[in-house]
Amino acid sequence: MEFKRCGNGIESDVYETVCSFLNRFGGDIFLGVLDDGTVLGVPENAAADMVRNFISCVSNPALFTPTVYLSPKVLKYEGKTSIHIHVLPSAEVHSYKKIIYDRIDDADVKVTATSQIAQMYIRKQEIFTERKLYPYVKKEDLRIDMLPKLRIMAENQSNGSGHPWSRMTDDELLKSARLYSIDRVTGEQGFNLAAVMLLGKDDVILDIVPAYVTDALLRRVNIDRYDDREIIQTNLIESYERLMEFGHKHLLDKFFLEDDQRKSLRNIITREMIANTLIHREYTSSYQAKFVIEKERMYVENANRASQNIVITPDNMEPIPKNPIIASFFRNIGYADQLGSGVRNLFKYSKFYSGNDPEFIEGDIFKIIVPLDEGNREEQTTQSVTQTTQSVTQTTQSKENDPEKNIMELIEQNPFLSQKQMAEKLNLNKNTLKYYIKKMKEKGVIERVGTNRKGKWIVKS
Repeated sequence: MEFKRCGNGIESDVYETVCSFLNRFGGDIFLGVLDDGTVLGVPENAAADMVRNFISCVSNPALFTPTVYLSPKVLKYEGKTSIHIHVLPSAEVHSYKKIIYDRIDDADVKVTATSQIAQMYIRKQEIFTERKLYPYVKKEDLRIDMLPKLRIMAENQSNGSGHPWSRMTDDELLKSARLYSIDRVTGEQGFNLAAVMLLGKDDVILDIVPAYVTDALLRRVNIDRYDDREIIQTNLIESYERLMEFGHKHLLDKFFLEDDQRKSLRNIITREMIANTLIHREYTSSYQAKFVIEKERMYVENANRASQNIVITPDNMEPIPKNPIIASFFRNIGYADQLGSGVRNLFKYSKFYSGNDPEFIEGDIFKIIVPLDEGNREEQTTQSVTQTTQSVTQTTQSKENDPEKNIMELIEQNPFLSQKQMAEKLNLNKNTLKYYIKKMKEKGVIERVGTNRKGKWIVKS
């Protein structure tokens, strides 16, 4: 939501905001309203002309490319006139006066870097970049020597029913896994980016995706640099194995029973984090992916083709495949489960591992944060039985780990704090704070009066 004063008519900053909303996730613009939410109004007799001029501008190809149809509405509030413009996210990338704008937090930002513009087109057009064909990549450019091992792994996942890969030739397997495909528009055939990332030789991968790397870091003592580091630039199968080994090396595995069977909490959690960062990464981006283990948390982050900015929870999760070919391959060999299971598993098992929930932050950079506790520096044992479930839940909901209660206390102390200030004081990610604020508003516990800049919080009794 954006407020614009527009005392002297509609100025360029309104159109810049329209452009950025179109290019991101949409939004609402109110003309005749101050930053603090005070309705100043626009001249009533000029409102109709302002609407006509606005429609004329956004329909003018010399100003907006491509043009857009928007329908502003004139509103009345306490005897004053304002104009509301609802902007839906567009399937196109728009420019205003030949400049592309993007919405970053509350700012309209000019986008000039070709890589950023390319990512906007990828996001808008929902292109699966893993399907891009490379006609000059040949079978000898792939690690065909890995296929016998991968067949065995797939067979082990078939529960004795036999996996189709076991009966296929190498060529049939590659086609069945959609690593060798046909562009149904051009008729072009060849190995695609998914094939290169999953099975490509190291030099071939770096020829095609030169910025590709996963940086594994341990930062417990030397937090400015690192205590241990591994730079991984190999195929996704071996990348997964090396990242898992890095986790095994630096994370303790607590004793844990579920249904009288021992399970490795460390393996479950690192498996979900690592599989996620490899399967759902946008490989055309130059952003360097990371797997970082710190004293009080570990996290993965990678470039992402975001459909929204949101903190993901099991309640609001809407699984969207980013690289379905790579995801399917990982499921066949047992390195991943069905789409969306990673969120549920991490929320379930993180409580037993550290007593806290993980964070899933969806944006242009996707991030998973899993808290760590003293158990990763001192051996502890944990047993999952029905009787202990209630005690774990109560521990997690204690005052120390209850963000909603902490937010409430902070508001009571200073109702004029911004969300950014609250996030800093509570040591929370800004997106995480927004998630809890939204929940508290929906419950009717708190209310915001005014704008983000000049408003205040009210605790409802």
